[in-house]
Amino acid sequence: MQRRQFLAAASLAALPRVALAAPTRDAELKAMLDKLSGTPSVKLGQVSGFDPDGLSPSSRIDLETVRAGLEADSAMVRLFPGGRFGRSPYVIAPNAGAWREAAPSADRVEAETAQIEADAARGVILPAPFLTKTRVGVAAAADKASGATAEALRSQAALLAGLAPRAPAEPGTGRFPGGRDYFALLLERHYGRIEPTEAHRILRHKARELTAHADKVLKRLGYTRGSVGARISAAFKDPHFLYSDDDAGRNRAIADMNATLADIPARLPVLFGPLPPECLNVAAVRMTPREETEGKQGYRTVPTPTTAGAYYPDLQRIRDRPSWTLPAVVHHELLPGHMIQLPIEAAARPHPLRLEYAPAFAEGWAIYTEQLMAEEGAFAGKDHALLGHLHWMLFRIGRGLVDTGVHIGQETWTQTSSKLAKLQGEAAYFAPMAQDIERICIEPAMRAAEALTWLDLARKGAAARSNGLESLRKFHRDLLVNGRRRFAMIA
Repeated sequence: MQRRQFLAAASLAALPRVALAAPTRDAELKAMLDKLSGTPSVKLGQVSGFDPDGLSPSSRIDLETVRAGLEADSAMVRLFPGGRFGRSPYVIAPNAGAWREAAPSADRVEAETAQIEADAARGVILPAPFLTKTRVGVAAAADKASGATAEALRSQAALLAGLAPRAPAEPGTGRFPGGRDYFALLLERHYGRIEPTEAHRILRHKARELTAHADKVLKRLGYTRGSVGARISAAFKDPHFLYSDDDAGRNRAIADMNATLADIPARLPVLFGPLPPECLNVAAVRMTPREETEGKQGYRTVPTPTTAGAYYPDLQRIRDRPSWTLPAVVHHELLPGHMIQLPIEAAARPHPLRLEYAPAFAEGWAIYTEQLMAEEGAFAGKDHALLGHLHWMLFRIGRGLVDTGVHIGQETWTQTSSKLAKLQGEAAYFAPMAQDIERICIEPAMRAAEALTWLDLARKGAAARSNGLESLRKFHRDLLVNGRRRFAMIA
C-alpha cells in the first residue's frame, strides 16, 4: 500500500518548497535567535531591533512569532515570576519536578524547593489533591536516593507537608492572586489575545453543536435513551465492533486502518492541491510486542523525501478500541492531518523558538482536517465511523472547556469531571479522564489554545470554501508552505 500511495503522490506536482531567497540574512537571524539570553524583556529588545528586510518568508515568520511570544513572556514575568515559566504556575507537580528523575540533582531539588517557598509567599500553592500526590512521590523518591539528594528531597517533602493546610481545595489559576490575568497571558502565549470568558463561550457553543449532531447519529443507530455520553458508552460495549485481544485482533485493527487510509489520497488533490510525494508515503504500523507490553502510547515517524512515515497506534487495551473509533484516528494522525502538515513544515526549517511560541498549531491543524474530511463526506453512509469522529471531537472540545472552566473559576474539579463524562461518555483511549483533567489543571491554557486554533482554522477554511475550491486550496497552501505560526498571524 505504501508503494501505491507513493506512486499516486508522485503524479502530483510537488508543493513548492520553501525558498531561502536570502540565506545570509536568514543565517544572521538564526544566529541571533540562537544566542538570545537574559530576561524576556532583554530578549525582546534584541529581537525587536532586528531588521526583517531581506528575510525569506519562513524566517520572517520566525522573527514575528518569537517577537509576539516574548511580548507575552515579558508581561507574564512582571505579573508572575514563579512556577515553570510558560508552562505552569507550579514548579513541581505529580507530572513534573526533579523528584521524577532517575537520578535527581540535589542542587536542582533545592532550587525547586526555594521556588516553592517563594511562590507560596505570593499565594500560589499546589491544590490539595495534587499536593498530597506530589508529596507522597517526593517522599518515595527520597527513600530511593542517598546523600545530599535524599536530604534535599526529604526537606522538599517536609515543606509540602507544611503547606498542606494552606493548599486550596480546588484547582484553577483564578483562585490565586493575579491568576486570571496569568491564565489570559498563558492563553495569549500559546494562541493569541482573547478574553478567557469569550474563549469559554466559544467552546461551549461548539460543544452544544457537537452534542446535537451526536444525538442525531446515536438515534439513527438505535441508541435513544440517556445522555449523549451514556449512549456513547453503550455503543463502546457492542461486541460486534470489538477486536479480539490477541495478535489476530491487533493485526486486523492495523489492516482496517490501512484500508481507510488507502481511500484517502484520491480525495486530497481537490482540497489541498499538489502535495510533496512523501506526505502520502505513510501507513499505520503495529508496535513491537515489547512496546505493546510496556503500554507505550501511540507515536508517529514523520516521512521525508527518502523515508516512509508511519503512525504506531497503542493497541494494548484492544477491547477498548471499537473498530468504528479508528477511521477518525487515520484522518487525524495520518492523512490529511499530521502527515501533511509536519513534513511540509520540516522543509521550512522553522527555528525551535517558533515551535515554542506556536505550540497549538499542529494539533489544531490535525483536528481541523479531521473535521474537514467529515464535512466532505468521508463518513457518509457510515454512521458508526461518524460517531467515532464525533466522539473524538467531543473529547477535544471537552478538554478546552475543562481548561477555561477551571481556570476562570466557573467550575470545580468535581463539576468538570461530571460534565466531561456526560459530554463524551467514554474517555479518549490515550487520556483517562481523571489523568487528563489533572494535567489540564496543572498546565493551563494549552488545551484551550489547541481547540481555539482548530475552530478558527475551520472558520477561515469555511470562508475560503465559500469562494470556491481553488480559494480553499490556496488557503491550505498559504497556511502550510512556510510552517506553523500563531493564529493571530493567520488572521
